Amino acid sequence: MTQIDFYVLPDNAPRGRALFTCKLAEKAFGLGHRSFVHLASEAEAQHLDNLMWTFRDRSFLPHCLAGEDTQAPVHLGFGQEPATNFHLLINLSPDIPRFFSRFERVAEVLDANHEIRAQGRERFRFYKDRGYPLETHKL
Repeated sequence: MTQIDFYVLPDNAPRGRALFTCKLAEKAFGLGHRSFVHLASEAEAQHLDNLMWTFRDRSFLPHCLAGEDTQAPVHLGFGQEPATNFHLLINLSPDIPRFFSRFERVAEVLDANHEIRAQGRERFRFYKDRGYPLETHKL
């Protein structure tokens, strides 16, 4: 069964969720896992794509927009299902992706923004009501 982890950032700093997502995807990559980052829009995917090239000095996180390169270990998508299997789904969308149960793990990244937290609570209830194992990490 898919393990669901909620990562709760202490504030709503600009780019906070995106920077944390970069670090989480980098950690998964270091462990040999493939990640799919699900975003709400193409603009958000483009923003995260640019950030992944610059978020840390002297690091390289091989990634692509979904559908560009099936070999990249990190894919950024919006509205579409991933074409291949991945270990980790990082959800930055306000909705639950209909394909989430295909992943071993799902990471829900929240910050202190009231709307993002409220949407996160709804997703938490959804997963809990269906019996998924949940863990919350307050950062």
